[in-house]
Amino acid sequence: MAFDCLLATRGKPLLGAPFVERRAALEGPFTSGNGKARGLALTPFTRSLEVAQRWLRGQDRSFDGVVAKRLDLPYLPGIRATLKVKSLRTADCVVGGFRYDAHRRLVGSLLLGLYDEDGLLHHVGFTASIAAADKPGLTKRLEKLMAAPGFSGAQPGAPSRWSSERSTAWEPVRPRLVAEVRYDHVSGDRFRHGTKFMRWRPDKSPRQCTLEQLRQAPPRGAVHVARGLASST
Repeated sequence: MAFDCLLATRGKPLLGAPFVERRAALEGPFTSGNGKARGLALTPFTRSLEVAQRWLRGQDRSFDGVVAKRLDLPYLPGIRATLKVKSLRTADCVVGGFRYDAHRRLVGSLLLGLYDEDGLLHHVGFTASIAAADKPGLTKRLEKLMAAPGFSGAQPGAPSRWSSERSTAWEPVRPRLVAEVRYDHVSGDRFRHGTKFMRWRPDKSPRQCTLEQLRQAPPRGAVHVARGLASST
């Protein structure tokens, strides 16, 4: 996916050129001939706030957010000169296990699960945004619920680029606790990043927490276009 231009093209430096010129240079290979450039795809863009907002409200699960760039800025390596607005959503998940903190015997993260149509609880991600003051009491609560298997479907610790030596070290618990978490992106049937803990849901049955939440939930968010172009990501 091409989203910015080379720093030089045909011997002409583009490092100091404003983004509007770099974008025009980048579009050249895509607008000439058959509109393709060696199998690359050009990221879509708009200068319309309304269009950018429609992107954020879309149902594409591979959509991560909108990036706003100033048209007059040069290329600034190592400097965050863009504004990224993510599509924030929430889901109610079952706590199927937890990991201890690396240095203390206190909960470090909660392992989250969702049920499929066959009643299997699949691990879908984690949340580590637990207030320090809540950790001692929550640790005791979780330890009272400890029991295998925790997850009856997909298990934590599957190989990935985020795997570490601690990936397989986790404690299973009975599926009794439901937590509402906020997330920004789903990859397959898993949260791509860590989630933010929002609140406990004692009013909700664990069996109500299904994978359909990830497949149907619309994005929640807003977009701001900073003096010009907004690119989808």
